[in-house]
Amino acid sequence: MEFIEKIKEQARKTSKVIVLPEGREKRILRAAEVILKENIARIILLGDKDEILSVAKKEGVNIDGILIVNPLTSEKRELYAQKFYELRKKKGVSLDESTKILKDPMYYATMMVYLGDADGAVSGAAHHTSWTLRPPLQVFKRMRNIKTVSAYFVMVVPDCPYGEKGLFIFADSGMVTNPNAEQLAEIAIVSAETAKSLIGIEPRVAMLSFSTKGSGKNSTVDKVVEATSIAQRRRPDLLIDGELQGDAALVPSIAARKAPGSSVAGRANVLIFPDLNCGNIAYKLTQRLARAQAYGPLVQGLTKQVNDLSRGCSVQDIVGVIAITAVQSQILEEQAVKL
Repeated sequence: MEFIEKIKEQARKTSKVIVLPEGREKRILRAAEVILKENIARIILLGDKDEILSVAKKEGVNIDGILIVNPLTSEKRELYAQKFYELRKKKGVSLDESTKILKDPMYYATMMVYLGDADGAVSGAAHHTSWTLRPPLQVFKRMRNIKTVSAYFVMVVPDCPYGEKGLFIFADSGMVTNPNAEQLAEIAIVSAETAKSLIGIEPRVAMLSFSTKGSGKNSTVDKVVEATSIAQRRRPDLLIDGELQGDAALVPSIAARKAPGSSVAGRANVLIFPDLNCGNIAYKLTQRLARAQAYGPLVQGLTKQVNDLSRGCSVQDIVGVIAITAVQSQILEEQAVKL
């Protein structure tokens, strides 16, 4: 069974509630219909009910049975505004400002998740990343011992002998623009934990660069070398190595020449990019040129789950991210119980 089918099966068992703030977006409505038919999760759409039903009818989409909530008229809007005010008053946000802010469906969705009226949120099909991620970054707490919230993609490359039979995590590919060495090390460690908890694989983490083991000299190489050292020191139980070029990270025969003796080279399934330029470009090229499935940007490091979508996403992508969000929210619940 391929990755996303396993995730869907796990999601069905959780019966999580996922809120979708972009209730009038055509692809979101089509994805919601699929989620409903396949019983992957329970869905809440945000927006004006008449407008959403009108778009659904025009598109031939059946969303009967899906709850629609209008943030402008909801009976909980005052409660959410009060709670948001309590969270943000030290930042200078007044109650009146909170009331206005909560008219924004992404802020409303974030408060739904924060207060337990939904288990997770998915957005970004029609909005840029900052619209989706600014509210949860303001509201949700970070996970224990985590300073850097980051984003990753699960990449599924067909007919690929590398990684985990074509399965990879690419990080950070959606959030942290230019991480320093400490942040990069943390992204590597958290991504390794994600590989274990979400995908169920033993992570082999490659810290990527244009240099392999000193073949190039540059400040960006130095950053990757330092990040590798920090990550290895903090988590000696994990397989993390660098700096590695892409071919040395993936291809055994090249790894044998460029990085002999490495525990990761030639076998990497978690790829950590030195900055967002590299990570974002790499995932989009892999998606388009290798016809890979790309699920994300998926957020890691927060205690509640909200995930972003690429504005170029397909209905299939949205369905996959909703299913992943349901599973992630279950994982976060189980981790919270253990603490």
